[in-house]
Amino acid sequence: MSHPRAKIAVLISGSGTNMAALLYASRADDCPFELVLVGSNKPDASGLRLAEAEGIPTFALSHKGMAREEHDAAMDAAIRASGAQWVALAGYMRILTAGFVASWQGRMVNIHPSLLPKYTGLHTHERALQAGDSHGGVTVHLVTHELDCGPILGQTPVAIMPGDTADTLGARVLIAEHQLYARCLATLVRRETPLD
Repeated sequence: MSHPRAKIAVLISGSGTNMAALLYASRADDCPFELVLVGSNKPDASGLRLAEAEGIPTFALSHKGMAREEHDAAMDAAIRASGAQWVALAGYMRILTAGFVASWQGRMVNIHPSLLPKYTGLHTHERALQAGDSHGGVTVHLVTHELDCGPILGQTPVAIMPGDTADTLGARVLIAEHQLYARCLATLVRRETPLD
């Protein structure tokens, strides 16, 4: 490898399937990134067990009873201690504080299950179906202080089929998510490889 790999911290709140997709993508010889931490606001998140089994350091801190700023500061400290240069949100179900977002400006990415700018927030598949859209899909974007509104790094449309429910559409979108996230992250870190 001519370049050291970019170091990524992934934040999850649940099963961490997108984290797993990034982890397994990072095992390819030509992947420009590696996972150095998987963090969660839910100590019982099953994705943490997967990361541990795969030898990735983990950090978990419940947000219950903590001020949002205090929790974000603790997560930030763990991320920085891991040596991570980038943060990838993968089903992290917390609204992040402005200070946390600002401190990772241009270096934090998120994946969202719609074709942004359509359907920010939750229940994206239901909303695409109700609107009669021809496609749902997925977007990878940089994180800014405005929810699901940062610069778009990549999108994959997923055709809506007759008889689709939110669950059946969501299952196909998830396949597209797993493909798109690693590709966009690889492109981003190659483009922005820091010299330090």
